Amino acid sequence: MTIIADSGSTKADWLLVNKDNDTIAEFYTKGFNPFFHDRDFILAELNNNFELNKYSEEIEEVHFYGAGVSNEIMSDKIRIPFSQYFTNAKLNIGHDLNAAAFSTATIGTPSIACILGTGSNCCLYDGKGNVSQKLPALSYVLGDEGSGSYFGKKLMNEFFYKKMPDNLSKKMDEKYNMDKQEVFKNVYMKPNANVYLASFSRFLSDNKEDPYIRKIVENGLLIFIDIHVCSYENYKDLETNFIGSIAFFFEDILRDVAKRRAVNVGKVIKKPIYNLVKYHALLKDHK
Repeated sequence: MTIIADSGSTKADWLLVNKDNDTIAEFYTKGFNPFFHDRDFILAELNNNFELNKYSEEIEEVHFYGAGVSNEIMSDKIRIPFSQYFTNAKLNIGHDLNAAAFSTATIGTPSIACILGTGSNCCLYDGKGNVSQKLPALSYVLGDEGSGSYFGKKLMNEFFYKKMPDNLSKKMDEKYNMDKQEVFKNVYMKPNANVYLASFSRFLSDNKEDPYIRKIVENGLLIFIDIHVCSYENYKDLETNFIGSIAFFFEDILRDVAKRRAVNVGKVIKKPIYNLVKYHALLKDHK
């Protein structure tokens, strides 16, 4: 059996398939990001998943694509606890950018793949299984333009600087109890500040018809496109695909602002996991 996982910083989707690529089971865990989660956290989360435990020793291959798995050092932070849990499996630990590219691309056709979820990122897929980046991802403190954490920070800024219209400010305070000390505690003192910030992006989707909110979303998505997608000289000639909750829930705005830069938006999917299974099935057929 083979298990394939796509993990952001918030949550991870898992699909267990047999040799014919038929789905046996589907699992969910917290997301594993090596920048924020250590060996003990990962093992505890895996061991606490009763359904996954039933199959762990029978799994022969693991394909894990995760946020933050950007080099061998970060990969090993996932590989070590996985090797202790999946004791009989061959491990393939890859970046979530690979998942974005593989789940949206057409084999043989170059394209640009983007992530707009809790964080954001962008890469070029060469059509032959290779992924490269023009610019680095700078995470939620320095970058993550157009992501959930980016928009969470923007909402905080607008609220506390009293730039938000009164009706929206009241709504936000009623929904989240916007106490500055509590916000500071979650952002500066507790772990996973990026996930905490991204949780406020729900307020954007709940109020996306408001012109003020729409403008915030438009500006954030346009900044992402200008910095990342437009960094590729031939971006106008390629299809640009997106994965992630921000891309999915604001697809109409994303397509609208992309047209301003002549970006050809192709697929927009919330979860890449099902397409990843199809991609790995195609790879087996080509062997």
